Amino acid sequence: MKRILIANRGEVVLRVLRTARELGLETIVVYSEADKDMEYLNYADEAVQIGPEQPSKSYLNMDAIISAAIAWKANAIHPGYGFLSENPQFAFLCEENGIEFIGPPSVTLRTIGNKSRTKEVARSLGIPTIPGSYGVVSDLEQTILLSRQLGLPVILKSLYGGGGRGMKVAYDEDQLKSLFASASSEASAAFGRNEVYIEHYITSPRHFEVQVLADQYGYIKILSDRECSIQRRHQKIIEEAPIPNIDENLRDKLWKWARMIIQSIGFKGLGTVEFLMDPKGEIFFLEINGRLQVEHPVTEMITGIDMVREQIMIAAGGHVDPSPVTTIGHSIECRINAENTAKNFMPTTGTIIQLRLPSGPGARVDTHLFNGCQVTSYYDPLLAKLIAHHISRDGALRRMTRMLDETIIHGIITNKDLLYTLLKNERFRSGNGDTSLVTQLLKK
Repeated sequence: MKRILIANRGEVVLRVLRTARELGLETIVVYSEADKDMEYLNYADEAVQIGPEQPSKSYLNMDAIISAAIAWKANAIHPGYGFLSENPQFAFLCEENGIEFIGPPSVTLRTIGNKSRTKEVARSLGIPTIPGSYGVVSDLEQTILLSRQLGLPVILKSLYGGGGRGMKVAYDEDQLKSLFASASSEASAAFGRNEVYIEHYITSPRHFEVQVLADQYGYIKILSDRECSIQRRHQKIIEEAPIPNIDENLRDKLWKWARMIIQSIGFKGLGTVEFLMDPKGEIFFLEINGRLQVEHPVTEMITGIDMVREQIMIAAGGHVDPSPVTTIGHSIECRINAENTAKNFMPTTGTIIQLRLPSGPGARVDTHLFNGCQVTSYYDPLLAKLIAHHISRDGALRRMTRMLDETIIHGIITNKDLLYTLLKNERFRSGNGDTSLVTQLLKK
């Protein structure tokens, strides 16, 4: 593996570039017309424009990306997260053209990408799953009938999606009728597939993740766990590692279940096994993500493991290091988004006219921003990730507050004030936050 093409945009491109350069690999970055002035393009060995602003014609354009990889002699592609990162067709095209896809093979992505199929695997292992359609809902009439059987509220989800995209919650049948088409449309725009399925909606759960590495030789390694309960519109905005305020027996169960599922499907690469815990303390398997997660830095901070490096090494045929994982302290990540909290998180656009980012001990910032950076409406509103690490959770919370104090992003409206409010919230500080916390705070 000598030349890696990075098929994504924004901060994840810079994240992958840094590790690739440390490994002595040459890099190629593709970009759309909207991203032609991004500073990170200067850090790559080659930068190739692949299409106009619209994701469907650029970052979701498989033919254009594969053509660029062939033309520039890339022998591997890192897909980042979102876009084509879990698309089995794209992974298959890489395989067909002799290009190493840095992620699970296409056959595995077909399994884990189909959320209903992975739930079948979990149930076969005796792991509880959320009651749902266990497959695609083909029309509105079928969806309404299923909602009556499952009990309202219900949630519509993209069968091949992730990251909170293509999710719609319906509390009554009229709402379900109005949301069915929009869920399918949103899924298609984000992932290129419009299939959706339906589940009973658990109100106010906690959202847990187990990070896993698995090589092609069958070795599986758990890299600790995370909590990602603080969300708005089903998308995470604060994450932390390890999970706070849970019984160690429950942690052991999560790790055991994650290992069982990963082993059962023959997974290879970096994976995240996700669970929900309802208000009664019952745990349900949610899904497997076979890509780098946006929140991966919190795990890197407590383990000292470069997870992009591990992805690359596994894709190159390497073994996962069998030595035990040692975790130190606690880490918290806050996502600063270009959005107006007061207007239902409406995405905002503009030009960054002043930028100051925090630093200091235990402080990490992952961002693609620079003074003069244009923030458009075409892509995800993520601007920057602030990651605080400290020997204790209380210390990490204090450090994150300090980091937010030091952060200045002028020229665009962001969610920074909401992050402040959440960090000061007693439920969150005590480790009892859940997915409904943001909504409840905004109602006050």
